[in-house]
Amino acid sequence: MPTLEPHRRRDIAESFGTDAERYDRARPRYPDALVRRIVDASPGGRVLDVGCGTGIVARQFQGAGCSVLGVEPDVRMAELARRLGTDVDVATFEEWEPGEGRDVFDVVVAGTAWHWVDLVAGAEKAARVLKPGGLLVPFWNVADLPADIAEAVADAGERVMPDSPFDFRAAATRSLVDGYLGFLAKAADGMRSVDGAFGEPEQWRYDWEFTYSRDAWLDVLPTQGAFTRLPPHALAEILKAVGAAIDARGGSVTMPYATLAVAARRT
Repeated sequence: MPTLEPHRRRDIAESFGTDAERYDRARPRYPDALVRRIVDASPGGRVLDVGCGTGIVARQFQGAGCSVLGVEPDVRMAELARRLGTDVDVATFEEWEPGEGRDVFDVVVAGTAWHWVDLVAGAEKAARVLKPGGLLVPFWNVADLPADIAEAVADAGERVMPDSPFDFRAAATRSLVDGYLGFLAKAADGMRSVDGAFGEPEQWRYDWEFTYSRDAWLDVLPTQGAFTRLPPHALAEILKAVGAAIDARGGSVTMPYATLAVAARRT
């Protein structure tokens, strides 16, 4: 996560479409248990997916029987999402206006995207389009990298990107999960700031892990916001360093993930 207020970094927020196909292929999906919990707790099946990207979250909810509208600022991501079966409006969530007949939703979700939204304006917009009893549930997949991989990223990142807004060294020495838990608290405060609109937010957590081959993890890395704007030669240097660290492990790495969510019900 950038060290500055993430939603102000539109250059990063709207850079993920650099390789939309890779993003859709490589990014991890979200736990089925989370999707089912949201669907079971909602008053109906109309879902608004904020920052829908290529439609990863949207397709998971469609698979659970929901109808989904995505909102996505990057036209390249939106075009791929449409080709893969998701209806998408191209806009930032703060500027998006629902069309006639699309202004009442049962659920507003955001998969690893709510940090690109102004937390107060986003909560206000969600309150406006949610049915009474509907849910606002932004969530994130967060991996705490093994120490040797994190060090390889930090060393290469500091060398290749000395002026990056991302603090690679801090990410190598502190838990990213703990940092995101702090951000979830800020997201909850944003929901509380919309007077009377939401009940008390809850935090949910799902722990899981996934084992990547060397090539599979090197496919994920360029989709992360720290690296999406790198020129090819600089990205190649990052990938070379991380690939060497994975090779030293025997060619694979098991990533421990936490899927973190903050949920509030529209009053």
